[in-house]
Amino acid sequence: MSLSQLLQKENGIQKLIKTSVTKTTVTFLILFFFTGCNTQSKNWIILFDGKNVKGLRGYKMENFPWDNWKVEDGTLKTLVNEKGVDIISKEKYKDFELELEWKVQSGGNSGIFYFANEKGNHIWQSAPEMQVLDNIVHIDGKRTITSAGALYDLIAPSVVVVKPIGEFNQVRIVAKNNHIEHWLNEIKILEYDYQSDNFKRLIAKSKFRDMPFFANEIEGAIGLQGDHGEVWYKNIRIRKL
Repeated sequence: MSLSQLLQKENGIQKLIKTSVTKTTVTFLILFFFTGCNTQSKNWIILFDGKNVKGLRGYKMENFPWDNWKVEDGTLKTLVNEKGVDIISKEKYKDFELELEWKVQSGGNSGIFYFANEKGNHIWQSAPEMQVLDNIVHIDGKRTITSAGALYDLIAPSVVVVKPIGEFNQVRIVAKNNHIEHWLNEIKILEYDYQSDNFKRLIAKSKFRDMPFFANEIEGAIGLQGDHGEVWYKNIRIRKL
């Protein structure tokens, strides 16, 4: 075999090796990507999927309060002709990511709670709340600190992004190492450090200052307020971080 033929053969072998390595690398990256996506997807705990409620119960109740809530057109809706009952998660969470969507009737009011316990008569006596509200009609909309998306009576949203009545608002609440973020309609509207000195100063100026159970747990239940009129929730899911 001539020298040129040997060189051509060597080049062919090198190309084959490179092609094989490239294909192997691509295959590995694809498998890694989809494995990561599947693992990430499996981490979500579905609390309400449009048909079934899982991992939720009434506040200070063993079971879900079906006399006060119902499934309607893929949403979890309050029944206003009954005495309202808040609902909470059966499991407690510390570092988490919560996602859901909500809408309210005209003048409606509700709330999304976290780090809740059941030491008080009402969930708001222990749990920080992301406000759910019709900003236009409800009186709480007149104060930014109690408007939609606010950390109720403590921190106002940095920007108003709430959608008109009849449209669903997307919520994302992230808690990691006591740092909390409120997201509304894909915009981060506030953040704070839970149980920090600044947070405690805000509490001292608020309606919660004389509530001994408020914000004193580093983990707790997730909750939804059900005693302030018609509200619809859907696509409720959470995962631990």
